Amino acid sequence: MQTVRSKGFSPSPKPLIILLSSLLAFLLSTTPTVAAELGNSLSMPAVDQATSSSPVPEFLKNIPQGFYTTFKTDKIKAQIKEEDAVLIDVRQPSEYESGHIPEALNIPLRQLAENLDKIPKDRPVIVYCSTGYRTGMGVMALQLLGYDNVSGFPPSFQGWKESGEKVE
Repeated sequence: MQTVRSKGFSPSPKPLIILLSSLLAFLLSTTPTVAAELGNSLSMPAVDQATSSSPVPEFLKNIPQGFYTTFKTDKIKAQIKEEDAVLIDVRQPSEYESGHIPEALNIPLRQLAENLDKIPKDRPVIVYCSTGYRTGMGVMALQLLGYDNVSGFPPSFQGWKESGEKVE
């Protein structure tokens, strides 16, 4: 079985702050229930003026160890079988229909906040996409929404297929 690793990603603080600020602003602006979940008093500082009182540094400090480390298909299969983990495919429906990991639930990234009722908080949730980019955004969004049971599968669907696993 082949393990696929993400290529060439080395985060630098400023792009990550931009990404997190954009993601939070998007969530707050698109869904009233998300704003209520996160609190209406949050203000989004300019990226260059991010301070320790803004939500982004606080979120970054509280990222749990290993929240994004499910790299092996065997581990995912074991979590599904032993812990009743839920797989969430954050790709678009057309991508999902062209092939997906068995038993995965399709909730496109832009619709995560509108489908929180389908995402459990009492068992592991594993997020994946095509190649890993949307996986990270999905994990971050759910973390910001209070989910501490979420991990990502960075090799994503491409890695799953390349390891020879069954697809639906």
